[in-house]
Amino acid sequence: MTGSPAPVGSSPPGAAVEALRQRALAALLTARERTALLTDSVDDDELTAQHSPLMSPLVWDLAHIGNQEELWLLRGVAGREAMRPEIDGLYDAFEHPRAARPSLPLLPPAEARAYAAEVRGRALDVLDGAALEGGRPLVRSGFAFGMIAQHEQQHDETMLITHQLRTGPAVLTAPVPPAAVDAAALPDDVLVPGGPFTMGTSTEPWALDNERPAHVRDVPDFRIDTTPVTCGAYQEFIEDGGYTERRWWAPEGWATVRERELTAPLFWHRDAGQWLRRRFGITEVVPAGEPVLHVSWYEADAFARWAGRRLPTEAEWEKAARHDPVSGRSRRYPWGDADPSPELANLGQRHLRPAPAGAYAQGASPCGARQLIGDVWEWTSSDFLPYPGFSAFPYREYSEVFFGPAHKVLRGGSFAVDPVACRGTFRNWDLPVRRQIFSGFRTARDA
Repeated sequence: MTGSPAPVGSSPPGAAVEALRQRALAALLTARERTALLTDSVDDDELTAQHSPLMSPLVWDLAHIGNQEELWLLRGVAGREAMRPEIDGLYDAFEHPRAARPSLPLLPPAEARAYAAEVRGRALDVLDGAALEGGRPLVRSGFAFGMIAQHEQQHDETMLITHQLRTGPAVLTAPVPPAAVDAAALPDDVLVPGGPFTMGTSTEPWALDNERPAHVRDVPDFRIDTTPVTCGAYQEFIEDGGYTERRWWAPEGWATVRERELTAPLFWHRDAGQWLRRRFGITEVVPAGEPVLHVSWYEADAFARWAGRRLPTEAEWEKAARHDPVSGRSRRYPWGDADPSPELANLGQRHLRPAPAGAYAQGASPCGARQLIGDVWEWTSSDFLPYPGFSAFPYREYSEVFFGPAHKVLRGGSFAVDPVACRGTFRNWDLPVRRQIFSGFRTARDA
């Protein structure tokens, strides 16, 4: 991370520091409440089972959350001795691939819960006495506490993916998201005027290292879809031979289609002349007006080629989401600088599905694009690379080891992402073959 994780200017004194402490406390408590929902909703057998070789057993994620909190808040911030040093290796994500984790001597569910709870109790004591107004970059502006809240929420999203992959009846419920009232009147795409804009951030206190530093990018005029690509549009691609025409696919993508015999997004199947999907234990008709979900980068890229368009670059996506041509500045979010709320974006596992395309008019960006935050992660054409002036902080393994052409960037966050782990500058990345993630896309074209 370039410089410190604190905002530009002097650190906040007095009441502002206490407000920051309360923000960190709320973020930690919200994350733990969600963790409990995801782990208490299934029995111990399901917690310890591996529902897919792509994912860890849920009980691994539970103890890993506690272990990382101990590592960074108890040891890193408070300088305390390790509580359970013998388990560090078991919960090191780089030491054991997901497919191998069920064979490890993992903490059983009751012990994992007790460990995470004990760590949390001690961590809240650390937060209560932490000097957030200065000192080490790890603590300044509450960065370590925000980082851990984001880490837990990221694992909550991972555990929600595991819930989607598990078989059996539904155990999670949520209300239906709001629909757009003017979807039919929306243009297919919107113009984003060319010119320079500020990408990334040097001022967001809890931004992670790969979001930093702020820097100027010059992007020519382009047009971008008003909403993410819908299931209905994607069905047209399928019916027009999308999965049988080699010309639409990158070579590696076509090889994947042939090897895995792909014919549709993950969790879709055809029955009695209609497309159905499985969603958290429920089988339902694929909703034509909802953003398509569970597609790989290869599938998104193939659709864009079929449509005579392309995936936006990461810089184009961020300019469409953040740049305000009137003021010339980059906003924190498409709608402005205010934190997300239920009226602005579909976040936080509130609905367990994307909202229909065109929803959340109040969350539109200055160019008129909607749902750039929430609903589905959006694939871009860009490789995951560092920004100019990048500096790893607080450890290389968060971002730096993933830089390069092997991983593609996703932006915007999905319905499964909590607001604490979602910003206009937030960068996600994954292998282009991945489909189990809550991924969709929108397309772009030169203007």
